[in-house]
Amino acid sequence: MNYTPQQAVGTSLTIVLLNALSGTYAYIKQKKIYYDAAVKFAVATVPGAFLGSYMVEYFTGASFRMTFGIFLMLIALLMFFRSSPKGAGTEFDPSSFTYNRTLGIIVSAGVGFLSSILGIGGGVIHVPIMIYILGFPTHIATATSHFVLAVSSLFGVTSHLLLGNVLLLPALTIGLGAIAGAQFGAALSLRTKSKSIIALLALALFALGLRLALTANQAL
Repeated sequence: MNYTPQQAVGTSLTIVLLNALSGTYAYIKQKKIYYDAAVKFAVATVPGAFLGSYMVEYFTGASFRMTFGIFLMLIALLMFFRSSPKGAGTEFDPSSFTYNRTLGIIVSAGVGFLSSILGIGGGVIHVPIMIYILGFPTHIATATSHFVLAVSSLFGVTSHLLLGNVLLLPALTIGLGAIAGAQFGAALSLRTKSKSIIALLALALFALGLRLALTANQAL
């Protein structure tokens, strides 16, 4: 569409925000969000979201896209071929569930930065880490990540708006589809097995990584 990299990131992140708000509303109704982690992780993303919006001009180079793209593809392959996540097959009890809060907060800060600087939903990075490292059940990780992303992208979009990086008409037009899609996805998740969600997430990660690697030359 001949947008500058900054406009593409800012506009894309606005669409991500609309999608995240819609999905979060659906998951709140389903009571799938684990707020103990959601609030902590969301707060941790805010500094990175602000920083990412101001650093986007310096991190759209070919080497960054290629490196990050390969990194995402490797994560996708590990997810796809790994037998089962930590939280698989267990009932989720919020009163007894424990996780590494420090690691989760550190990761969330990085997710906020990457989401804001790339204009993507941070869930493609956050959810695998929550599942495979922090031990969250798949459905809880997906719902909780949506809440975190809604907060993170809100602050990222605010910064991009102040910088003039958001094209409002395309963002709102495409965002309407994202809002509807989030509702459909949340409803579908109730009927989808954890393994299927992980396989779809791995596919999305690999596709995103491949896209970043293949378009690296466009950032020159």
